[in-house]
Amino acid sequence: MEAQTDTLATILRAAHFAARAHAAQRRKGEAGEPYVNHLLEVADLLATHGAPPEAILAGLLHDTIEDTDVTEAELTAEFGAAVAAIVLEATDDKSLPKEIRKAHQVRNAPDKSPEAKQVKLADKISNLRAIVAAPPAGWNHARRVEYVGWAGRVAAGLTGVNPALDALFETTYREAMTRLAAEG
Repeated sequence: MEAQTDTLATILRAAHFAARAHAAQRRKGEAGEPYVNHLLEVADLLATHGAPPEAILAGLLHDTIEDTDVTEAELTAEFGAAVAAIVLEATDDKSLPKEIRKAHQVRNAPDKSPEAKQVKLADKISNLRAIVAAPPAGWNHARRVEYVGWAGRVAAGLTGVNPALDALFETTYREAMTRLAAEG
């Protein structure tokens, strides 16, 4: 029971850490929901589909290095080297142009650790749901279709670790494509 309590406390501490780090950020959708909702959804997807605790923690923290002033050293000090390493694997290099970053995600997906693959896949599921339910302001139909197709190419290199998460991605992907086809 003590180990379970420690894990739960660490997950809640990570949620609080992520909420503080992303406090001023909003999702790109018209509703402008708090960004932390995305992080909580990613962690929930991971927890619901049997990912290990380190992946759940990384799911909560996966955008901190990429989108905030949080450093790898801070994550390591707060949550350990294993979690920080997963977060780094799930992070894009924002110094690169967007098209290069997108190509890197497709190319590098198969080489990620099992934990990072699960985080990236849960992130893509959350993003596909948002693209359909509350697309970013200014994203036309073609851009949404392109994003969904790209997410599918990334996911192709992430599958094979967590069959339940793989199945959820496939269902979410098909639903997004069907909805966008009906809109087009």
